[in-house]
Amino acid sequence: MKLLHAAYAVESFLRGLVQRKCNFHIAFFDQHQKLCIPGRANEARRAKYLLARATVIRHLQANLPGVYPSIKVSIFESITSTEFEIYLKESGMYFLMCHDGASPVPHFPPRKTRRGTDKTDHSRGMRLSKSGRAHRAIFRAMVLRFIGQGYNVALVNGLEWRDTKVMTMVLEGYRSSGLPVDQLQVKQLKKPIQGTPISSETWNNFASLLESGEHSMEESSLLAICTLAEMLAKDDTKAELTSAFLLHTALLHVLPVSDRRMSAVPASKPTQEFLLEFAETAAAILQYVPGWSEVMASAAPVCDVVDLVDGRIFNAMIGALKTGLDVKAMGETFAQKAVDLFKAAYSLRGMKLSLPSASGHKRQEPNKTNGHTSKPSAIVGVMPFSNSVFDKHLASIQLSVDSSGSMGPDNRAVRVFKELSHWHNAKRPMIARGPKVIGRGSDEFWALRRNQWFMAEMRTYAASLTNAVGKSLDPETVVVGGTKASSKSFHMAKVESSDSDSKISKGKAPTNKKPGKNAAKQAMLENIAANAAKKEEGNTDKTIRAWHVICKNLEAEADLIDRYAMSKAYVNSLDTGKRAVLGAEVELYMLNALLGLWIDFCRRFKKEEGYGIAALIWDTVTRLSKVKRGMTKTIAMSIQETSRTLDLPFVTISVPSDDRKLPFTFVLPLPKDEALSVDLSAREFQLLHCGPYFDRSIDSSSDSRVPFEPDGWQKKVLDEIDARRSLFVVAPTSAGKTFISFYAMKQVLESDDDDVLVYVAPTKALVNQIAAEVQARFSKSFKYPGKSVWAIHTRDHRINSPTGCQVLVTVPHVLQIMLLAPSNANSWARRVKRIIFDEVHSIGQAEDGVVWEQLLLLAPCPIIALSATVGNPEEFSSWLSSTQESIGNKLTMVQHPHRYSDLRKFVYVPPKRFFFKGLTERTSFGNLGLDGAPGFAYMHPVASLVNKSRGMPDDLNLEPRDCFLLWRCMVKHQNENFPVDQSLDPAKSLPEVVRKMDIIHWEQGLKKILRAWMTDEASPFDKVMEELSKPIHNVKPDDIQASSGSIMDGEEPREVNPDNLRSTTLPLLSKLHEQDALPAILFNYDRSRCEDIARAVMDQLKSSEEEWKNSSPKWKKKLEGFEQWKKEQEKKTFRKVKVNRKKAAKSKRGEDDDGEPEDESEKLTKADLAKDAASVDISPFATFDPDAPVEGFHFANHKRLQGSELAMYVRQLGKRGINPWLIEALTRGIGVHHAGMNRKYRQVVEMLFRKGFLRVVIATGTLALGINMPCKTVVFSGDSVFLTALNFRQAAGRAGRRGFDMLGNVVFQGISLGKVCRLISSRLPDLNGHFPITTTLVLRLFTLLHESRNSQYAQKAIGSLLSQPRLFMGSSERKAEVLHHLRFSIEYLRRQFLLDSKGTPLNFAGCVSHLYFTENSSFAFHALLKEGYFHQLCAKIEEKPTETIRTLMLVMAHLFGRRECRQADQEFVDQVIKRSPSVVFLPPLPKKAAAVLRAHNDETLGIFSTYVKTFVDQHVKSEDCYLPLTRVKVGGDESLEVNAVLPSLPSTAIRSAFVALSGHGDDFESISDLCSTSREGVFLEESVIPHVALYPDETDSPLNAYLYDFFMHGDVTALDKANGIKRGDVWFLLNDFSMVLATLITSLMNFMKLSPGTDMDMLDVMGNLDAHEEAEDDKIVNAESPASTLPIMEKAQQSAVPVVKKKTKAVDDWEEAADDEEAKAAKNRTNGSNGVDDLGAAAWDKDSDEGLMRVLRAFQKLNTEFNTKFKAMWA
Repeated sequence: MKLLHAAYAVESFLRGLVQRKCNFHIAFFDQHQKLCIPGRANEARRAKYLLARATVIRHLQANLPGVYPSIKVSIFESITSTEFEIYLKESGMYFLMCHDGASPVPHFPPRKTRRGTDKTDHSRGMRLSKSGRAHRAIFRAMVLRFIGQGYNVALVNGLEWRDTKVMTMVLEGYRSSGLPVDQLQVKQLKKPIQGTPISSETWNNFASLLESGEHSMEESSLLAICTLAEMLAKDDTKAELTSAFLLHTALLHVLPVSDRRMSAVPASKPTQEFLLEFAETAAAILQYVPGWSEVMASAAPVCDVVDLVDGRIFNAMIGALKTGLDVKAMGETFAQKAVDLFKAAYSLRGMKLSLPSASGHKRQEPNKTNGHTSKPSAIVGVMPFSNSVFDKHLASIQLSVDSSGSMGPDNRAVRVFKELSHWHNAKRPMIARGPKVIGRGSDEFWALRRNQWFMAEMRTYAASLTNAVGKSLDPETVVVGGTKASSKSFHMAKVESSDSDSKISKGKAPTNKKPGKNAAKQAMLENIAANAAKKEEGNTDKTIRAWHVICKNLEAEADLIDRYAMSKAYVNSLDTGKRAVLGAEVELYMLNALLGLWIDFCRRFKKEEGYGIAALIWDTVTRLSKVKRGMTKTIAMSIQETSRTLDLPFVTISVPSDDRKLPFTFVLPLPKDEALSVDLSAREFQLLHCGPYFDRSIDSSSDSRVPFEPDGWQKKVLDEIDARRSLFVVAPTSAGKTFISFYAMKQVLESDDDDVLVYVAPTKALVNQIAAEVQARFSKSFKYPGKSVWAIHTRDHRINSPTGCQVLVTVPHVLQIMLLAPSNANSWARRVKRIIFDEVHSIGQAEDGVVWEQLLLLAPCPIIALSATVGNPEEFSSWLSSTQESIGNKLTMVQHPHRYSDLRKFVYVPPKRFFFKGLTERTSFGNLGLDGAPGFAYMHPVASLVNKSRGMPDDLNLEPRDCFLLWRCMVKHQNENFPVDQSLDPAKSLPEVVRKMDIIHWEQGLKKILRAWMTDEASPFDKVMEELSKPIHNVKPDDIQASSGSIMDGEEPREVNPDNLRSTTLPLLSKLHEQDALPAILFNYDRSRCEDIARAVMDQLKSSEEEWKNSSPKWKKKLEGFEQWKKEQEKKTFRKVKVNRKKAAKSKRGEDDDGEPEDESEKLTKADLAKDAASVDISPFATFDPDAPVEGFHFANHKRLQGSELAMYVRQLGKRGINPWLIEALTRGIGVHHAGMNRKYRQVVEMLFRKGFLRVVIATGTLALGINMPCKTVVFSGDSVFLTALNFRQAAGRAGRRGFDMLGNVVFQGISLGKVCRLISSRLPDLNGHFPITTTLVLRLFTLLHESRNSQYAQKAIGSLLSQPRLFMGSSERKAEVLHHLRFSIEYLRRQFLLDSKGTPLNFAGCVSHLYFTENSSFAFHALLKEGYFHQLCAKIEEKPTETIRTLMLVMAHLFGRRECRQADQEFVDQVIKRSPSVVFLPPLPKKAAAVLRAHNDETLGIFSTYVKTFVDQHVKSEDCYLPLTRVKVGGDESLEVNAVLPSLPSTAIRSAFVALSGHGDDFESISDLCSTSREGVFLEESVIPHVALYPDETDSPLNAYLYDFFMHGDVTALDKANGIKRGDVWFLLNDFSMVLATLITSLMNFMKLSPGTDMDMLDVMGNLDAHEEAEDDKIVNAESPASTLPIMEKAQQSAVPVVKKKTKAVDDWEEAADDEEAKAAKNRTNGSNGVDDLGAAAWDKDSDEGLMRVLRAFQKLNTEFNTKFKAMWA
């Protein structure tokens, strides 16, 4: 019984969560206490498990709040208890983490299936015991209940620590009306365990003992005495065992934990029974004695109940007593502790217990064994290593060196290394195999054609970003050394110069000039000015007359809304000059239309409904009051009359003397007095209705550096960029961060032609957008060819040369390759002057975050880091500052917390029934939000603060209306103790005309009071919450919703399932259309679900359209007219053809046309011809398409796109094989956007949405990261585990973008109210970094250093990485640990023959480096390659290809794309796996391969065990005696000589002393064992140790066989159903594996010199899915480009060997020096040395072994076969 070890395990798990910044509570359920008992445990032994549970609960409740007050520990009766339901509601949990009852699947030998494939039989040995089945039933009932309540359940079984992330299976919750729980489960849940209460006599005596105060003891001692007293009361024959237990207790408190490692001593049956009785009694006391915790809180200074029992020491003490134990001989402290315990026991029970003394004591020989035999765990010494660059960083690490250097490859490795020497010494390929080389001219031609085609696409894409549709882009031409402005800037410069001239002319005339000459010149200038003025006056008159004509036409439009829209479109179309003349007058006309609408509301006594119009009137009046040019007396007086009549907030306006008559009649004043005032006070009206129109400037002023008036924080950004300093900018979406990147780009472009700026974006979509914007903004002429302003480089998409551009837009992986490429070290990398990291919070991602972190550490220049969502900006800024300061750069953080446009949140409640009969023709006007619309409940942000303990997030922004409603509610519920300061009254705190800045200050004051109320239970906070929450709690669904009009007799509305997104989305979109709240983006984080929703909406539109067509007389009549029109057209065509034939015949006979009279029937008069022409021009049937979507049954806006342009996109997508329904959805205004969609399709969706044609896009998070997709409404469509506080803020930011919308709507559809509250009220997660020094990175750094000949750039990169005081985000000062890890990573690479003693990369170092994205799988692959396994396997590739390829695929599935199977049970095996073509559980590795990998893991374990030992010896001086989470100190400080009396074992140096309590020594079973049980003070990250855990030896979970299964059957459905791989993920997982194969083949070919490879070639390697898209693009290029006689280049995808595209050598001077340097470096390198001789291997012979070539051929065949099945997925 080892309670302390159990408590250590629990705390270690919880500390893992805390270290990874998880926020969690802990809950225990009384009815589930028996679940702590293992299913196969003996019923009689259950007491010790219950005691462990009880002590852990007591320990956490007592000790955790002091160190982590946010972690609450609660105990509930059951999961169905009212208390637990309330707790869930109030706490607002994202996940519930628990076990699901599944068991690990034992692995058995494979059996043959009917198909002849190997299928592992998992059915044997999986039968659970009765109690095991009962436990599983309880777990399942619990999980089902949580899921049914809408909670996501994270499974604790299978949880994995991966770097700084927690990875586990999550079962997504859904709302249900209650899930059935079978009777067995209910019965088990209702069967609590009863404890044994102690007697009243014992408790009374114990209370008296405590009251006396004579014995001050720890809680464990008091609990032990109380328990023993109760046991003795029942049976007083146990005095000897009681004495032994008390002595054992004394020893636990005196002996240090590190000295308590004992050998296991067999326990007698009485001893076992005594311990079980003690456990049962102690557990009952802790659990059932009322007030135990309260009594102990005052009586015991320390709660140490987890150190109550140590079974090994107890058994050893019994043995010592039998042999004669002298207590006093064991030390005074121990003796005194024992005396105190014995006295306390006597006073409690009255039984005298005698202390043993020395009487014939027999000395026990110390046990010198390590407790158990295990694998050798440490190497003797490290191999010699010295490198001038690394040595200075590693100088502090003192290691013993194995000077013999006898470590050499074994016999299998020797064979391979001989072969490697052969390949490396070859000057040309021995066997002419590989891709056919195409002529250089052909390569360049097709590359140029492809690039031109992509550039044309990019221009189109750029036009959609800059609203330059239909006209050419007008980028600014940048020149080196200054600014050559675009036409607009140039014009402004000329105006400034003329102003300065005029100022000079006003001064005194120069004396050396003749007055007469000056007078003549002055007269000439005045004449020119007069003529210009006259001409301008004529133009002005012309403009005014044109406006009068247009105004007359507008007046003919009866509908005021249409009149307003048409006049707005007209004023927006005016150029600057005309707007100066007419702008004010046209806006007054728009105001006149608005007044007409407001008057109508007033006359119908519906002012409440018209306040949106009144707000728009106020905005127009405010805007017009600031106009100077074009203002007349009449306009000014009309504005004053409007403000006075409506009683609007006062605005000052100067009335000019100039005037002209209006071409329309202004509606005010009315002939008779009418009540047109808004009936609200000025401030109330503004706050409730005008907030979106407030002036948003914050410290704004003009700045010549940018073409707008920047706010104060934006000016600071400009200053820092000008000072060449680094920047970290945190500002919400729409705040105005966009200009930062382009200002920095322009600065680099102006500096010279060589400097480079790199823009790093997290997604390909953002890469394309930024590049297009650069294309639209900048142009530049270069001196030499081969240069460009910008380039795109991702793995699957490249435009322009990445090393020939000045602005490179790319993704993190590509930039990392380029920065670590030796060929760039002396050229391109030195030219990089600035790197922009957009969406830098991506550093927190589980997959690519480590690459972001490495780039931030490796950046050789100033950086700009941008983000809208960082939870800990100060901490992140501090870390960034330290990284930049290490390379001499200063970093400044600029933080701006305010959005430009506000967001208003709504919860959507779908109707009960819905009937779609076409979209309504008339949409809402004037209302910016969805307030008052049926089905939309307004969500006040404060209503989300249901969990007061979480506090209020800093970015909980309140719009003006929110502030006013909050203030009014707080004033209503204030009391004497909690007053609201009168200074917060809007009448006192806000000016007459309110600005955004005023609201910000007011909001801060309100929040200060609200925060204080939140922390006080006596405050009125709950009442405020209740009132503000009424809109969302009182909303009820409509009975029936019709999309337009009303439901007629015979029309049957359909039932709406509120929990089905396919059912509720069309009613939602119909309402958004009706409220003029489109365009909208619907976010759903499941790719397949996005497509399902889009298809469902389209199908519903089509079916409704078909029903309408079948029942509409109007449609039938239109079709009849169309058919008649077609017949008439056919007749006309026939007549024309007949006439033309006759003319042709006459011409052929040589007759004159007029020589013979025509047939009367063929004569066409001029009137007939005119009629025909008119009918063609005017007839609506000329453009009518009966198959096109009917108006009202689509969401497209055809006014924003020409039909020919849409047809072009449809044609392009059709050629790429896009699913026809997706194309058809586009024609109905619906798009889908996620990473799995074709790149061209995604681009088309983005362009059509920006142009306004698409008004509905359903997307995953791909559109949440910086993409310019402005919309009025964002809908969160359905819940997801990926819908977090971070993703919510990112996606919500798409609504209400700056310059597009005054207000953004955020709608929650199909998401529980609790989740909505959590999303709004949760603070952003802190950025938690990664451990950046991976073994692959170390190898790549050595490659960079060696291949660049120790270049300054390489040394600087290594220095910047290793000189950081904090190597990763969130770490403390752990530099020493990181350097030790680095040194032993080098040791590992040495022993794998990848580095020599000087740090020169050897052998397969390039191949391993190229597989950096698969770490640690790449090292396992290398082990098999190095040891000759692949050579043996592939030796018979020609004789037995099928068998070889299948085995090779099995091995690869074990190495790459590893996904563990979730623990399963018999039902899953029987019902799913046995019926599926998939084997699901990956069959075992071949024995030889498994042996190689086990040996590799053992060697790695030895290396890193030595790492821990040396680190502990040199740096860890503290005792390992504190529990990892609560930091409770355990044990004593006095080292006793117990070896003589107890079977003690040597203390551990590496392993935790707490784990050693169970007898474990410093020998480790596996790397996981080493990492999870290392002592305190050692940081060891398992994910960065190069190994792969083998099942079942080193991991409990078998691997998922999805790759192997797909290779065997190619069935995607089986992967989804049986293997559990989501359909949306299948493509990406298979593409990743395809890329692994392509990388391996390319690496081997480069290694064997079968292709002219360079270190940059790996940028061109891509997976088969990416390659397929590229091939499709090339087909389009070839089809749409002009025909050519040049042969078409063979694509890489048509060959088993991927073709690596080579860069053409630059011919320009700007990089010739660098090229020459690289050429010299290559020439000077030695090809013969592979560095293995210094490891003790024999000299290499020069045989012609083709083993490696056979390995290459085998991988080529595997690649071909895999990709054939992969391609079939999209065929």
